[in-house]
Amino acid sequence: MVVKLGFIKLGNVGVAPLLELALDERAEREDLDVRVFGSGAKLTPEQAEDLAERLIAYKPDLAVSVSPNAALPGPKKVREKLKEAGIPLITVTDAPGKKAVKDIEEKGFGYIIVKGDAMIGARKEFLDPVEMLIFNADIIKVLAVTGVFNIFQEAFAKAIDAIKKGEKPELPRIIVTAENAVKAAGFSNPYAQVKAMAAYEILQKVAEMNVEGCFKIQERDQYVPVVAAAHEALRAAVILANEAREIEKSMDTVLRKPHDKEGRILVKRKLFEKPSAQ
Repeated sequence: MVVKLGFIKLGNVGVAPLLELALDERAEREDLDVRVFGSGAKLTPEQAEDLAERLIAYKPDLAVSVSPNAALPGPKKVREKLKEAGIPLITVTDAPGKKAVKDIEEKGFGYIIVKGDAMIGARKEFLDPVEMLIFNADIIKVLAVTGVFNIFQEAFAKAIDAIKKGEKPELPRIIVTAENAVKAAGFSNPYAQVKAMAAYEILQKVAEMNVEGCFKIQERDQYVPVVAAAHEALRAAVILANEAREIEKSMDTVLRKPHDKEGRILVKRKLFEKPSAQ
């Protein structure tokens, strides 16, 4: 069976740009058909309704809504439309999205909330396109190394496998913390593990600083250094994440979990060994 998976991307969070690609990293899965519907930088209710209608027309077996703060009107509109259409939905969002948990659960949907998916320092005195791109590249790297995408991989695999068996999928309800992310990363060396944990904890602090600098502080001479400092903190997290992965590489123990053509997750550690089924 080929599972039809539809993504709605409203605005942007760190996991958004490459999430669907992480489910088919070599573009060879034969069990999965994917469509992505996006609104660009904004996430208005009008855009959300239009994208939801396009996704519903695709008739997916499973839908994924990715956005900042899933409690906002735009992401909420997506949930309303997909509930009416009877399409199962997984909401992917950042820490402020925790405010939407009650609504998501009442609709019978799932969620993955990434606490370390930090808000960007969106002050025009500081943020230009280059800084935006650097920030997102850094966020993706730290989230990848610290195990966040491993959590997505396992959660989506369970839902997709259930659909392939003709069963109703059990949708994930996960809040991604430093502890469960790093556990999913599968580090073999304790120093690599703690470096990754420190990197993820820094991401959460980056989020706090940028919320403060963007929404709470009104004086320019105060909010500019706060958002700039948050981006510098992210750079420190990247260094820690790189160090964690380099430790694993030096020991030839990097955990790799590629998909095969049927969508099964394979596992390997040694660079030259062949991946095998779990």
